[in-house]
Amino acid sequence: MVLSPSSNLSDTTVLNDGIQLMKDWGFHVLLAPHVYAKHYTFAGTDQQRTQDLQTAFDNPKIKAIMCGRGGYGLNRIIDALDYTKFKKKPKWFIGYSDITVLHNEFNRLRIPSIHATMLGAITKATPEARNTLQKALFGLPYSIQTPTALESILGEAEGELVGGNLSLIDAMTGSRSQLETKGKILFLEEVDEPAYKIDSMIRSLLRSGAFDGIKGLIIGDFSMKESKEDFGYTYKQIIFEAVKKYHFPIYFDFPAGHIKDNRALLFGKKATLKVGKEQSELQFN
Repeated sequence: MVLSPSSNLSDTTVLNDGIQLMKDWGFHVLLAPHVYAKHYTFAGTDQQRTQDLQTAFDNPKIKAIMCGRGGYGLNRIIDALDYTKFKKKPKWFIGYSDITVLHNEFNRLRIPSIHATMLGAITKATPEARNTLQKALFGLPYSIQTPTALESILGEAEGELVGGNLSLIDAMTGSRSQLETKGKILFLEEVDEPAYKIDSMIRSLLRSGAFDGIKGLIIGDFSMKESKEDFGYTYKQIIFEAVKKYHFPIYFDFPAGHIKDNRALLFGKKATLKVGKEQSELQFN
């Protein structure tokens, strides 16, 4: 089932190519009743978006739930959802950005989910992004390899992968959906935030203990908004300065986030992280 749990879609044709791709992969695609609804900036009212999510959670015939787009809105309805049937018969949930709210909630419930490109943009994604999503959906092992960034911290780690969008993880700190990170590999990505805001959110995570006891840190795409004032630090310097007291590998420039090359990540599943001198790798078995 395809739904829009946050912001509205631009028009009623934006999903067509993605739907055809899912059919080519062997899926029967259902559209949620309010997938194209509009209520100001949202994809329908809070009640309509909650209703679509609840229907998808409870329908035993649905094997995967894919978001049309992100935006904003899940924080408004997260506490209205009932996971009773979903816990008894889990299904893949696919999305990123604002969908981090649900990824973190699923992690609290010990239910894996997929951080990946959404249906509205999947045909514009790189072949690698589509390929990793397909393998994730069908349970095939895969790995993601890139040249090691100069700023990376070398090392190896193994653990459950968690994370998502920095703004949303920060926003949920102190709530029921606060992300549990100890003993896990943490992934972070962000888009269009000024340097001071990135610094503030990273410091917030640091003070909340989010980096205490993690096995490794993966940093995806971070695009910084230009500012009239020079903050003096890049996002990599901000992150490195905040976590320099720890001793875990850091994989910078990982291909995931608000980019076309948004490789699929299996949250709630064990992964192996290797940051070498020349090449870095994240592997799912």
